[in-house]
Amino acid sequence: MLHVVLFQPEIPQNTGNIGRTCAITESRLHLIYPLGFEIRDKHLRRSGMDYWHNLDIRHHESWEAFKNSDDGPKRLFLMTTKGARSYWDIEYKDGDGLVFGREGSGAPDWMHEEIGDDRRVLIPIYNDTLRSLNLATSAGIAVYEVMRQLKGDP
Repeated sequence: MLHVVLFQPEIPQNTGNIGRTCAITESRLHLIYPLGFEIRDKHLRRSGMDYWHNLDIRHHESWEAFKNSDDGPKRLFLMTTKGARSYWDIEYKDGDGLVFGREGSGAPDWMHEEIGDDRRVLIPIYNDTLRSLNLATSAGIAVYEVMRQLKGDP
């Protein structure tokens, strides 16, 4: 199983779309609070709520609560523009987790340090005048690379 971890997501449409991707790929979604919206938000429902009943989702009040949970990932990879390795260069394993930071500010410095340089991973950007991809787009790209490696064709 793949774990997708959203640290304090701010935009409901992104979370809804990522939830839909997780439901379709049978990945577990972890939401780490506080969220920048309520789960009942109409935008979240519009973007992915029709899949919500198929979603394996866990809610965590904090990063510490997430780390201490019994149903979390075995290894964590922080998806970040500050990564030293491309997501293509990782050999993913069953039970791995992909961590995504906030839309507006990314992952905090302490999380970068805690996860470590060898597990900070980036999606290459070919136009260096632009900052980053949308969160839901990044999650979709990364999730499907893990699926390709672990499961191949459906």
